[in-house]
Amino acid sequence: MSSVFNFTFVPWFRSVAPYIHMHRGKTFVVGIAGEAIAAGKLPHIAQDLALIQSMGVKIVLVHGFRPQVNEQLKAKGHEAKYSHGMRITDEVALDCAQEAAGQLRYEIEAAFSQGLPNTPMAGATVRVISGNFITARPVGIVDGVDFQHSGMVRKLDTAGIKRSLDFGAMVLLSPFGFSPTGEAFNLTMEEVATSVATALQADKLIFLTEIPGIRIHPGEPESEDNPIDTELPLAAAEKLLAELPDARQPTDTAFYLQHCVKACKGGVERSHILSFAVDGALLLEIYVHDGIGTMVVDEKLEALREAKADDVGGILQLIEPFEKDGTLVKRSRTEIERDIGNYTILEHDGVIFACAALYPYPEQHTAEMAALTVSPDSQSQGDGERVLKRIEQRARAMGLNSIFVLTTRTKHWFLKRGFVQTDPDFLPEARRRLYNWDRKSLVLVKKLG
Repeated sequence: MSSVFNFTFVPWFRSVAPYIHMHRGKTFVVGIAGEAIAAGKLPHIAQDLALIQSMGVKIVLVHGFRPQVNEQLKAKGHEAKYSHGMRITDEVALDCAQEAAGQLRYEIEAAFSQGLPNTPMAGATVRVISGNFITARPVGIVDGVDFQHSGMVRKLDTAGIKRSLDFGAMVLLSPFGFSPTGEAFNLTMEEVATSVATALQADKLIFLTEIPGIRIHPGEPESEDNPIDTELPLAAAEKLLAELPDARQPTDTAFYLQHCVKACKGGVERSHILSFAVDGALLLEIYVHDGIGTMVVDEKLEALREAKADDVGGILQLIEPFEKDGTLVKRSRTEIERDIGNYTILEHDGVIFACAALYPYPEQHTAEMAALTVSPDSQSQGDGERVLKRIEQRARAMGLNSIFVLTTRTKHWFLKRGFVQTDPDFLPEARRRLYNWDRKSLVLVKKLG
């Protein structure tokens, strides 16, 4: 084995270890669009899900079957009908949906039963449990449109799902439900996944979809200046959703976002949208720092917000120990009161656990992030990263292209989060005049998409 491989593998494996520990025992609901299976992605997705489960994650898998049902309808010479972004399920479409669901369940169970040597599934034992966990009700007539056998989730056998997960099995759900009278209803994968995640109070809801996530400028084409927004606070997601047109197609920006917002408002802390076209998308999203898709984050448990005058005392108390040991430059109460509008804080039950300040230099299209501080009581829990993300969002909203920091002790923390070291000459002239050459602070800069 080459030494180059050793030097790359070992640091990488160590870097994912905290996420392995973090997710052990957690419950994830994964919704896979039928298009992913149609595109031949099922074998690799099954391998990745088996690997994730082997690291202690409880998984509920919900599959879609939109293209498979349409293919069955086409073969029977029957037209697929939609309204309000939902399928109108007549008798023929219901038969096609039942056939497609049966075939896909067979394919999925077969994918989790493979155990050939020299494959990721070698030695894996994945028990897949399916069942009538969903009670459904009809959509009915909406705006004069009769949806016939299309339904919505009425009730879930949450206790039964939890028992299956605790038994060590992966729970597989098709987008089908039955009424108390035994009538079958065609549901949507997105609604089933969202309802299950909410009912279980799952730790994550993940959609593997046709779209790669939500771009920083939705509706504009992909470019270096318009990358995927990897973290979207719930409030910002709700605001964006209100500005977008109603979703009719799965490729519409609002289509999956509306379900992520609903799940987060229902108690699911994190909801993800990522592309099935990327090999290993689930692993990259779950075990790599920035992920590759969009994560909608519910922040109601810990308020991440801009600071107010009443927060000055809490900020002083937070940063004082770091000023004493020389990690931070000392700031007076007067300075913080004057600049309080520049600060972002993270508080829980009225106690400030993290903060940072943003000082823009609009003419140079950059800004300084200063006084990034995390309480010793909550370090290594991602609070610093959350504050950094919010500072980046504030800087983007100002139309800035980069942010920079001056540091003497935390260089590697910033390098791991996309900053690169540069010369003090990079600093805007006004900031360069204040640079303390005796302190010899390193200048690190991060470009913003």
